[in-house]
Amino acid sequence: DTLYVPGLDETYHSTHGAIQESTHVFIKNGLEYYQGEHHASKLRILEFGFGTGLNALLTLLNSQGTAISYHSLEKYPVDLSSASQLNYGALLADPGAFKEITSSSWNKWVPISDNFRLFKQEIDFLDFEPEETFDIIYFDAFAPSKQPELWSIDILEKCYRALAPQGIFVTYSAKGQLRRDLQELGFQVERLPGPPGKFEMLRATKT
Repeated sequence: DTLYVPGLDETYHSTHGAIQESTHVFIKNGLEYYQGEHHASKLRILEFGFGTGLNALLTLLNSQGTAISYHSLEKYPVDLSSASQLNYGALLADPGAFKEITSSSWNKWVPISDNFRLFKQEIDFLDFEPEETFDIIYFDAFAPSKQPELWSIDILEKCYRALAPQGIFVTYSAKGQLRRDLQELGFQVERLPGPPGKFEMLRATKT
């Protein structure tokens, strides 16, 4: 299941499968890739676009004992009645974890499990200023064609500043302008096979 935003004529996730898309982009090519390269015992993840909470749930379920601090930004939180209709927890055999993530308080750190803590910040991307560095950025804003201001080089520059050396930025988009902007900022950019329904995606490393 996913949610639809009439004002943007856009769904929160791919209609080819929300779990499939998020797993491919953010878990396989983000979390698992980074851990394969660095074998970190602790990770700091910054997410642009909390949305339905699916990326946070998948990260929790694939943490494999790594202690994760997960900081997510969202200007328009999904109301709990809508979130409760989503079937991600049931499909992933952990409805309790999904409920904990979606119902947890905003604007404060909340322990979801022994090795996963969550900070959901209600804020516009344009107003966010990083005060610490992160190992991974999940960039999951609505499509550049729908909200181009969220993909501006000013916001991408914030991402660069927010990443620790060798940190990675991962997103479902592979727009040429996005790739060029990331390279201009100093990222090493890779074009990777996308999830079903998308030809390519991007991963960028801060060198």
